[in-house]
Amino acid sequence: MDQKAINAIRFLGVDAINKANSGHPGIVLGAAPMAYKLFTTHMNIDVKKPHWINRDRFILSAGHGSMLLYAINHLSGYKISIEDIKNFRQLGNTPGHPEYGHTDGVETTSGPLGQGISNAVGMAIAETHLAAKFNKPNYNIIDHYTYVICGDGDLQEGVALESTSLAGRLGLGKLIVLYDSNDIQLDGEVSLAFNENTKKKFEAMDWQHILVEDGNDLNAINRAINRAKKEENKPSIIEVKTKIGYGTSFEGTSKVHGSPIGNAEADKLRETLNWTYKPFEVPEDVYQLFRKKVTLRGQRVHRKWKKLFEAYQEQYADDAKLLNQFINDDMLVNEADFEDLAKANDEATRSVSGKVIQRLSNQFSNLIGGSADLTVSTKAKGADGHYDRNNRLGRNINFGVREHAMGAIVNGLTLHGGLKAFSGAFFVFSDYMKPAIRLAAIMNIPSIFVFTHDSIAVGEDGPTHQPVEHLAGLRSIPNLNVIRPADVHETIAAWKVAIESKHTPTVIVLTRQNVKNYQETNAQGLSKGAYIVSKENNQFDGILLATGSEVELAMKAKEILKDQGVDVRVVSMPSHHLFEKQTKKYQKEILPKRKKTLAIEMGSSMSWYKYTKDVYGLDTFGASAPMEDVLEHFNFTAEKVTEAFLKI
Repeated sequence: MDQKAINAIRFLGVDAINKANSGHPGIVLGAAPMAYKLFTTHMNIDVKKPHWINRDRFILSAGHGSMLLYAINHLSGYKISIEDIKNFRQLGNTPGHPEYGHTDGVETTSGPLGQGISNAVGMAIAETHLAAKFNKPNYNIIDHYTYVICGDGDLQEGVALESTSLAGRLGLGKLIVLYDSNDIQLDGEVSLAFNENTKKKFEAMDWQHILVEDGNDLNAINRAINRAKKEENKPSIIEVKTKIGYGTSFEGTSKVHGSPIGNAEADKLRETLNWTYKPFEVPEDVYQLFRKKVTLRGQRVHRKWKKLFEAYQEQYADDAKLLNQFINDDMLVNEADFEDLAKANDEATRSVSGKVIQRLSNQFSNLIGGSADLTVSTKAKGADGHYDRNNRLGRNINFGVREHAMGAIVNGLTLHGGLKAFSGAFFVFSDYMKPAIRLAAIMNIPSIFVFTHDSIAVGEDGPTHQPVEHLAGLRSIPNLNVIRPADVHETIAAWKVAIESKHTPTVIVLTRQNVKNYQETNAQGLSKGAYIVSKENNQFDGILLATGSEVELAMKAKEILKDQGVDVRVVSMPSHHLFEKQTKKYQKEILPKRKKTLAIEMGSSMSWYKYTKDVYGLDTFGASAPMEDVLEHFNFTAEKVTEAFLKI
C-alpha cells in the first residue's frame, strides 16, 4: 500500500506537468518516497487549522518541484482540489513555484534556490526562542520540528551555506534537512560544477550527517529521521541518494529535470510502475491512507495539544495571554512614549533608531533581531543578551558577515509566527539581501530591514560603501515600504509603521551623520508618505521636495531663497510607497502639478521623475574623502541647491 500511495504522488506530478507542458518531473519521481514517509509518519499538521502555532513546518526549498508539494498536500486534505492539480502552472491555485499565502499548506515562497532552507533556519530559531520563553515543566507548548527537502542546487547557493553555517553554530537540533542527492542538475551531472564532500562539509559546520543509500527504502528513511530527531544539539542533514526521473527512460539524466516527460513516456512509466489508473485518477484507498496517517493523526495531535494548552492557560494565565498576543501580532506603538528622544538638536537617525529599538524591545518582548557584524555602527541590536544555544531567550542574533542569510532568516522568523523580526546592515549591502527582501514583499510579510550609512555622506569609506542606486532599486519593488526618515520624529514614526505593519515589509534607511531635528516633522505626516514641513508664506514660488538628510538641506535652501524674495514650500517625502496610497486630492494638495518643484536626494534621480522633471540627484558613484569635502565636491550644499532651483 505504501508503494501505491507513493506512485499516486508520482503520477499526480507527472500528469499535471504533462498537461501544463511545463514543470520539473524529475524531483517528483525521485523524492516522492522521502516526502511520503515524512508526511505519513512524522509530520504533525492539522490540515483544517493550517496556522496552528505548534505544527511542524515543512519547506520545499527545491521549489521547482512544486508538484511534489501540491500532490502530497492534496492527498493530505489541504484546500487543493484535483481541479487545482489539473490547472498546474495556470492562473489559479497551483503556481509554478510554491507561494506563501496563495496555496493552502505552503509555508514559504520558494524557488529561488537556497532561500527555503534559509527561511527554515529562521523558523527553527523561532521555535527554540518561543519554547524557552513559554514552556514550563510538563507543558511543552512550543515543541515542533522544521523539516526541509532540498536539492543539489540549493546547497550550491551562497545563501544556503551562510544559513547552514549559522544553524550549526547555534545548535538548532530541531532543524532536519532531507537532501535529495541525485547527482544531476539542469546542465548535466553535478560533478561538472561541484565535487565537495557533503558529509565532511556539514560535519565541519557542526551538523549531523546521515546517509540513506537508497531513496526508495522507506525503512532506512524512517530510521534516519528518527535518528535526526534524537540529536537535540545539532541540526541534521539526511543525504538521501535518489534517481532523478525514477522509472522513466530518462532516469538519472538532466533531460528529466525541467521538462515534461510527455504522454508516451508517461504510458511507459505506468507499465513500469504497474499503475493502471488514468491521469488524475487517485484510488480511494490512497485517499483513505492519507486521511488516516496524515489528516486524522495530525488532528489527534492538535487536540491533545489544545487540552495541554487549556491546562496551561489555567496554571500560567499571563504567559498564555502573552503567547496569544504574540500569535495575533497585536502591536501598537504610541509615538508620545518616545517624545523625550527628540530633545537633542542634532543626532544621526541611526542613533535614534537604536534607542527606539531598545525601548520597543522593552515594550514588545517578541521583537527579535540583530546585525551582520555591524551592531556598533547600525545600532540595530536585540535585547536580553545574545541568542545562542545556551541562551535561547536572548533576542540579539549575531548573524555574522552573512547579509543574504540574515534577510532570509528574518523572513523565516516572521513566517513562523509569534515574533517581529528585524535585521541591520550598511545600506550598500542591501545588494546582498535583495532576493530575500523581494521575497518578503511577494509573500506580504512584515519583515523589517534596517539600513544605515545611507548616502555619499558616509565619506572616507568611498564609493564601495556609498549607496547611490539603492533607494531607486528598492523603491521599484512592489509592496515594499522604503522609509528614509529626515530626523528623530520621522525615525520614531518609521518604526511605528514597521511594527504595526501586517502585510508589508519595511526598509528603514538611516544616516551615519548627525541631522537637525525639526519640530515641524511628525508621525502623522510620515504615515502619509509626504507632507509639508515648511509652508510657503505668501506667493508660493515653488517646492523643494526632499527626503532623509536632504530635508535639512532643503530647509537651509529655503532660508537663502527667502532672503532673495523667493517663497517656497518644503515637502518631506520619507516614503514613496505610503504617498502612493493617499487620495489624489491629498497628493495634489502636497505637490500641485503646476508648481515648480525640485526633488533633492543624494542618490539616483531615477525614482523622482514621477513627481517632477527637475531632480537634484546623484547619478555617478561617490568618492573617498571626509564627509564635508564629499558633499561640497558633489555640490550638495544649500547654496548649490538654491542655484539649481533658481535655474528652473
